[in-house]
Amino acid sequence: MKSIEIDDDLYAFIASQTKHIGESASQILRRLLLPEDGATINAGKGNKSEATSEVQDAAPAPIPETVEVPLANAKVAADKKTQSEAKVPSQPKAAAPKKVVPAPKRAPVAEASVEQAVTKVHAKKDIVDVITTDALSTFTKRVDQFLFVLSAAHKLNEEAFSAVETIKGKNRTYFATRKEALLENGSSTNPKAIPDSPYWVVSNNNTAKKVSMLEQVLRVLGYKPEVVETIISRFSSEGK
Repeated sequence: MKSIEIDDDLYAFIASQTKHIGESASQILRRLLLPEDGATINAGKGNKSEATSEVQDAAPAPIPETVEVPLANAKVAADKKTQSEAKVPSQPKAAAPKKVVPAPKRAPVAEASVEQAVTKVHAKKDIVDVITTDALSTFTKRVDQFLFVLSAAHKLNEEAFSAVETIKGKNRTYFATRKEALLENGSSTNPKAIPDSPYWVVSNNNTAKKVSMLEQVLRVLGYKPEVVETIISRFSSEGK
């Protein structure tokens, strides 16, 4: 007889195949792997098997950790294990880590104020080319001209336009991103949406106040005094 080592799960499987008390692991394997030999052995037992049929439901007797299995049968079991291992896909090899080259350090840049930033952007008189006398004359209402100038200022200064929210009256907020925020300052504010922008503006004021508000907006956005004067002059000349 030859002795072989088997895995725990195979050992448990062999034990679960016990058909009568006292059946050895070798007899179990012979019955499973060589059914003809197993039938011959069981036939010789005769009444002995029948005598023990009443205890079939009892727990199987413990089987030694090392069992004696014929060498031919061991080869069959080994082949099955090899086939089972072959079904497991091999894990792909991990790619070699890429070498990370640190970016060159840059000298810190001081943060400029909003007014300084937009001043550099407006080295050219861009708004002068948009707010022309002809453009203003296409609007018949003063409030529409007012909103036209504010819309053009927003389009040319979209990122910096939030600075206009700092423009406020003594007891009133002039600009906000919500209509409700302006209504909270009084029922006579008459908020108007600035076209093509998320902002609202108080419009219930006279022409002089509108001129003052536009002047403050252009200054906050960083336009030079001569540009501000040109736009205000054109707006005032179109007043009705």
